[in-house]
Amino acid sequence: MPAASSALPRVAPVRVGEGERLRSVGLPGVTLSIRSRRPAREGLPPALYVHGLGGSSQNWSSLMAELDRVVDSEAVDLPGFGDSPPPDDGNYSVTGHARAVIRYLDAAGRGPVHLFGNSLGGAVTTRVAAVRPDLVRTLTLVSPALPELRIQRTAAPTALLGVPGVAALFTRFTKEWTAEQRVRGVLGLCYGDPGRVSPEAFQHAVEELERRLQLPYFWDAMARSARGIVNAYTLGGQHGLWRQAERVLAPTLLIYGGRDQLVGFRMARRAARAFPDSRLLSLPDAGHVAMMEYPDVVATAFRELLGDTGGAGDTGGAATDSGTGS
Repeated sequence: MPAASSALPRVAPVRVGEGERLRSVGLPGVTLSIRSRRPAREGLPPALYVHGLGGSSQNWSSLMAELDRVVDSEAVDLPGFGDSPPPDDGNYSVTGHARAVIRYLDAAGRGPVHLFGNSLGGAVTTRVAAVRPDLVRTLTLVSPALPELRIQRTAAPTALLGVPGVAALFTRFTKEWTAEQRVRGVLGLCYGDPGRVSPEAFQHAVEELERRLQLPYFWDAMARSARGIVNAYTLGGQHGLWRQAERVLAPTLLIYGGRDQLVGFRMARRAARAFPDSRLLSLPDAGHVAMMEYPDVVATAFRELLGDTGGAGDTGGAATDSGTGS
């Protein structure tokens, strides 16, 4: 176990949903928490899901349940998020997170996998797919955090978290906020319609945030990861994310929400042009986390990708109206 996790405070356990399992995997320089779901049968192709900034593996639970007949699902908590402690070297860059994902896939021997990423996780998985194509069968990106020339105004506060000192200032400014107030703010920012969140799911989110706020590294992980996204946006040359998108060999499913306040809906067409073998699913009523808002629609689109690319598993199931796809 890395030294970074040896002196952490005792906090409430992370929620594990019905049919799920959570385990800790020690790797060189990092310890990762892995959430898995028992597949409907043995022998299904492996899938790995990577969450966004401030998220966790729980963000994928609904989609994992939808896909348990077609893939053997695992979701990772990136270093410093969910139940994973900080990385030993304090590296929260997109490259640092990508390196952690690659280390896990290499150690687990599960590759090539069907790789999913949302937001920050979309940038991370794009980098993984570009530099290690041997590890990726297909790539599914939900509102990936790829560089924009004109950042959404509603995304500016998130970007500002990456400025040194802002996270500490924000913590002091919001110290009187309850966990419920914070969660409502996050849901209002991330969901196209926050009313789709059930009371039970809302309470689970509150409990998870209360747990995380007790962790001494919570805001540091947020701030440094936000800074990592900003730095990745400004990186040019062969290491730039758009250049790496052009190098992705895997069939790619791109999913964008028309009500996304963090990633511009206008970026969907550019992404479709950048990824060589891509298809685009546009969901006019979705926000930033379509896999949580419309898991059935996202699952249907992935099953179609799987069927069209000759993937294994049971791709059956009723077709779902997927909005405006192209």
